[in-house]
Amino acid sequence: MPLIGAHMSIAGGLYRALIRGRETGCEVIQIFTRNRNRWKSKKLSAKEIDLFHKACDETSVLAVAAHNSYLINLASARSHVLGKSFRALLQELERAELLGIPYLVMHPGAHVGDGEKKGLRRIADALNRVFERTSDYRVKILLEMTAGQGTSLGFRLEHLAEILEMTESQERLGVCMDTCHAFAAGYDFRTRKAYRQFFGEFDRILGLNRLRLFHLNDSKNRLGSRVDRHEHPGAGFIGLKAFSFFLNDPKLGHLPFLIETPKGKSEDGLDWDVVNLNLLRSLIKKANHK
Repeated sequence: MPLIGAHMSIAGGLYRALIRGRETGCEVIQIFTRNRNRWKSKKLSAKEIDLFHKACDETSVLAVAAHNSYLINLASARSHVLGKSFRALLQELERAELLGIPYLVMHPGAHVGDGEKKGLRRIADALNRVFERTSDYRVKILLEMTAGQGTSLGFRLEHLAEILEMTESQERLGVCMDTCHAFAAGYDFRTRKAYRQFFGEFDRILGLNRLRLFHLNDSKNRLGSRVDRHEHPGAGFIGLKAFSFFLNDPKLGHLPFLIETPKGKSEDGLDWDVVNLNLLRSLIKKANHK
């Protein structure tokens, strides 16, 4: 059976994300381990690390992924931005390693007008340097598919494949698929035929073995819009039928599925995460996961 969960807030302490996850009905969670919009952060204290590990044991919720800062841009041609991004990524990896989080999800970056080829090369070069500096770490970096807004890279499967090919420590890399991003980038999977075609292409270009994590989000915008706006499952242009395909595919049954959908309360006063997780679980056909 797929493990299902959500991105959780770390307000009040990292360990509180696990408690919130349990209260929401998550089996897995994703977190930011620091302020997502700041370059600098304090080192994790021994107490913070200990509280987090204890909460993992007590809640039985798996913190499967950390998401890195939105400021990090390994594709930047500006040396000061690239330098700050490199140092920030090292810090993100260190924090995930100390917390025992297996995956760090990152957006590849934006070339900011310098061209895709140069941007992809810079990303791979930076990753090679990062992996050289963290050779004893267990945490893996997952390149997240993007919607392709502006000059963002990673909206084509070929972009991710190029980065992988240019990276020396390929065992340290994987892929995170965000359904909203992929849909906005022009990949369709709303019918059984389209779904099979998409994964045939994914396997040919990247290999299904590279896929480690799903962000299961609906899209506020139409196919190919290149706009990244998440919506509640079934309330956007992707629809529940596609989510049923993902959740009932035996090839994907071992992977974690996380939602990153709008927070708050529904019209009935229910927590949106609870509503969405229950809805997704209702789509799972147990016969497909025996």
